[in-house]
Amino acid sequence: MEAHSLRRNRPVAIWLYIGAIMIVVQILLGGITRLTGSGLSITEWQPILGALPPMNEEAWQQAFHKYQQIAQFKYINNHFDLEDFKAIYFWEWLHRDWGRLLGFVFLFPFIYFVVKKKIGKSMIGPMIILFLLGGLQGVIGWIMVKSGIGTDLVYVSHIRLAVHFIAALVLLAYVIWFALKITVPSGRLTDSRPLKRLNFWLLVAITIQLVYGAFMAGTHAALAAPTWPDINGHWVPSQQMLNQGSFIADITHNLISIQFIHRTLAYLITALIVIWTFKSTKLPVDSMLYRVRFIPLAVVLLQVLLGVLSLVNSMNDMMLTYSILHQFGGIVLMSVMVFTYFYSRGGKIRG
Repeated sequence: MEAHSLRRNRPVAIWLYIGAIMIVVQILLGGITRLTGSGLSITEWQPILGALPPMNEEAWQQAFHKYQQIAQFKYINNHFDLEDFKAIYFWEWLHRDWGRLLGFVFLFPFIYFVVKKKIGKSMIGPMIILFLLGGLQGVIGWIMVKSGIGTDLVYVSHIRLAVHFIAALVLLAYVIWFALKITVPSGRLTDSRPLKRLNFWLLVAITIQLVYGAFMAGTHAALAAPTWPDINGHWVPSQQMLNQGSFIADITHNLISIQFIHRTLAYLITALIVIWTFKSTKLPVDSMLYRVRFIPLAVVLLQVLLGVLSLVNSMNDMMLTYSILHQFGGIVLMSVMVFTYFYSRGGKIRG
């Protein structure tokens, strides 16, 4: 009965995985938008009419004129001409339009599956949550843009950026989990409580690390200390470098503190994944976790390398490339650990 149900769910799972891939692309587009300073280039929200960019010279001039009224242009980009504006407009427009496409990719197949009775009653609730999470992303995105219009902000707050980023990752993790839940037989799960507990804390640490990754991007904290393995000649930043206000202000706004925490968490996560890998080698050889035991370690080591390359290249033309690859590595690492956590949550096989 379970096998038949899982086979019936396969088309739904494929749809969800396609959606997950598109969410990853959207997150990366968001990263490019932030790193290129493009997020405030479109100063209004038009869900339908905004799907098309300006279609003639007059429309471009009008869009550029609206951008010239905000603080980012007045204080940062006042040297921009129309061609410069078009370059940053493109990334924000693509980011928004990819979001619109995502909505269609989730909505229309959902209607089709409901009509064809491919989605059971037990899936309706999770599907509603999925759409609510997707809608929340759009709302958070517009709140971010709105905060930079009619104010003295030249960039969107890195705190808001982190909220937007983590909300997108929550949506991604939810979609992956949902797809696994409707396709993986319970008998393939591994009941290894120590591994599950370690996996949970790894996900907590990775989430915090991703928040600080958003802080790094949002504040351009890499520029404060573009050296490795030291931090501007220090192995551990001095108290004077770290303490520049209250504790909360320091860990959320001090560029050296943000970078130091981001680096330290990277080393901690790597060490924990080494331990996870060692523990997973003791599982039954026919379990899924045993088969994928080296993947988290490979991903985290590559991610550390990309982090170092992003840091030391933060002042040259390779900054954007390495930064986006580093962001992608973080997304992959989180997704892999969601996958392993799912498979360690109990079942017939015991490790």
